[in-house]
Order: sequence, then C-alpha cells, then structure tokens
Amino acid sequence: MTSEYQDIVILGIESSCDDTSAAVLRGNKLLSNVIASQAVHTAYGGVVPELASRAHEQNIVPVVSEAVRRAGLTLGDIDAIAFTRGPGLLGSLLVGTNFAKGLSLSLGKPMVEVNHLHAHVLAHFITEEGEEHDAPKFPFLCLLVSGGNSQIILVRAANDMEIIGQTIDDAAGEAFDKCAKVMGLGYPGGPVVNRLAHEGNPKAFALSKPNIPGYDYSFSGLKTSFLYTLRDELAQNPNFIEERKADLCASLQATVIEILMKKLRKAAKDLGIKQIALAGGVSANTGLRAAFEDHARRYGWKIFIPKFAYTTDNAAMVAMNGYFSYIAGERCPLDAVPFARVTM
Repeated sequence: MTSEYQDIVILGIESSCDDTSAAVLRGNKLLSNVIASQAVHTAYGGVVPELASRAHEQNIVPVVSEAVRRAGLTLGDIDAIAFTRGPGLLGSLLVGTNFAKGLSLSLGKPMVEVNHLHAHVLAHFITEEGEEHDAPKFPFLCLLVSGGNSQIILVRAANDMEIIGQTIDDAAGEAFDKCAKVMGLGYPGGPVVNRLAHEGNPKAFALSKPNIPGYDYSFSGLKTSFLYTLRDELAQNPNFIEERKADLCASLQATVIEILMKKLRKAAKDLGIKQIALAGGVSANTGLRAAFEDHARRYGWKIFIPKFAYTTDNAAMVAMNGYFSYIAGERCPLDAVPFARVTM
C-alpha cells in the first residue's frame, strides 16, 4: 500500500443478492463491517428476488448508519463511496446503486463502482486491527467458488484480472445446494452437506466426473449422476437417503473438491504460479480448505484462505476493491446503472 493513500476512507455498500452490508475502510484497514441477512428465503428453498429487494430497502439505511458509527466516524469523513454494480440480482443491485447515488449527491463525494467477483478476490488484502497480515503477491491464481460462479482467475494486478477457466453450466455451490435439496436437507444446502460429510465415507459412492478441456468446469453431469444414484437406490430401499445421508454428502463433497482441484493444479503447473488464493461462498467449505492445505504441502504452494467472515457477500471486500479503484483514479458517473451479468 502506498503510504500517501493510507488515510483514504472508503464506505462500501453490498446488495448483490440477499445480504445488505456496509463497511468502512481506512486504506486497507477494516474499521467496521455490518451485514443484515434475510431469513425470509429459507421457506422458499432459494432466494426470491422481489423479497430480497424489499428487504434491502428496509435494511440499507440502518446498516450504513451502524457501519459508520462502529467506525467511529461521520459521513463527512468519507472520501468515496464504493458500491456493487454487478453481477447479481437486478432489483437488489438497484437498491444499493440508488442509495450510493443519493449519498454521493448529498455528501458531494465520488462514487466508485465495484465488480462483485473482483471484490471476492481482493478480500485477501483487507487488514484488521492488531493482526499480522500476509496478502498474495501479484501475479497469483484465485479459485472463486460460490453458488453462481466457479472460476479460475489469473490476477496480474488489482485492476487486471482474467478468467482463464470457468463452469460451462452449473457452479459448484449450485451443485451442493441442488443435491442437498433432493435429499431434503433444506436451503442453503452447502453448509449441511459440509457438516454431514465429516460423518461419512467419501468413497462410498462413485459419481460422475466431467472431461472438459482446458481449465473449464462442468457440474451438470455430477448432479445427474447423483440424482440417478438416489433414484436407483430408493427403488430398492425407500429409507436409503436417511440411512446413507452422511455417505452421500461425503461422496458428493469429495467429488466436487476433486473436480475443482484438478483444474487448479493444471493451471498452476502450466503458468508456473505458486501463489494460490481461494474465494467465494464455497471457500467456507472445510473439505475444500483442507484440500488447499494438502496441496500447499504437496506442491509447494503459498496459499491464501479467507476468514469465514469474508467468504459470504460482505461490504468489506467491496470497500477494499473500491480503495484500489479510487487510488487508480477511477470514478463512477451518476448515470451508471447496475448489471445482472458482467464479465471480468
């Protein structure tokens, strides 16, 4: 971090899905990070966009106010407002974008737009009070895995990222959630699969693994294989899922992790890069974290695994991304509109 920019104060606003979040950073130092989650979606087995946007409207003012209060600052102390412009749910993004615009006009402070995926990657540069922090060195590879994305990203600089591999159909997190749903494990299913996997045998069931060229991923075949396994076994034993739930979860998780790590190993070897980071919601999976630690020992990787607080959607990572963009001279015009889908 350049010393002349260490006192820059960034307010970050995140509203891409169902978490309303605001955070304040001074330089790369975290002063506050507030998140309001939405429990209303649990009953529907997934996020309902209309309900999400309405909840954001209710939450955003108190969340921003609390983030500024916890930082020990006032709105007048802020140098810039960073907000998630996309990708995400359009209705949810509109709430955050319009709030940022209103705040920018009222305070006379500039806005900085943030790519939600970039923010997950740059969360590794956030420093907290009193901690020894080790950030990745450029260039590095980042495996970004979530409910909507499974990507291998070549990070040359904070403002220079390239997706070199990504899923051609479903994401890893989506595979966890949908397989959990057919087992009746509820939503979100990923954390439940992770918990039950510790109790099961990861080699109990052989599931389909894709043969996709390059660094790209595919998880649709795995989901189909899992569904067919349930169908065939249930025909013989109606209590199969309940009796073998832990083994099913362990086998599913092991297969997903093996698919993810195989392509990441290939990319790291081909590019000669040993600085390897993990990011996104699925980075909270303890099996995936253990696989990273195992690969660090076996292949000499220098790995960077995010704190659990930075695995889910949060404004701290948005503010961090906003800081890098701000010091690079980037500003967002007031006529900017959010995008549900954006590229790197």
